[in-house]
Amino acid sequence: MTVDLILIILGVILIVVGLVGCVIPALPGVPLNYLAIISLQFTSKIDFSSQFLVIWAIVVIIVQVLDYYIPIWGTKKLGGGSYGAWGAAIGIVLGMFVFPPWGFIFMPFVCAVVGELLDNKEFPVALKAGFGAFVGFLAGTVIKLAVASVLSFYFFREVIRYFLND
Repeated sequence: MTVDLILIILGVILIVVGLVGCVIPALPGVPLNYLAIISLQFTSKIDFSSQFLVIWAIVVIIVQVLDYYIPIWGTKKLGGGSYGAWGAAIGIVLGMFVFPPWGFIFMPFVCAVVGELLDNKEFPVALKAGFGAFVGFLAGTVIKLAVASVLSFYFFREVIRYFLND
């Protein structure tokens, strides 16, 4: 019972930090939410199926990959070239260090614009590519929050069942 409570408290912390991490890219939000589910798996009364755990592990991996790819895709989709896509990718990394948490949001935009300008694109074209990076960032955030919310639901549902069956 004591170990179970420690695992549940650890899981709650992981859920909270994971949800924050969906908005602040320096924290791996969705993987932390998944680790919260794993922490429940090690309790004495909660047992997720192997299928459940494997499917959600795959979803978490896909979401993590998409989180880095979507801003680059958004840049290209709105007319950006390889310089803009590279700029967006560099901006994602720079955003971790430059004016966090706002740098995470705006650096892909700024760097995509700069990349397009370095490629001798007109400013309106560069701005449109930067907007694509920004929209990509927002889309990635929405996807992460959706997956983290579902994982949080399963976590708290099982915690409630744990205490009701006690």
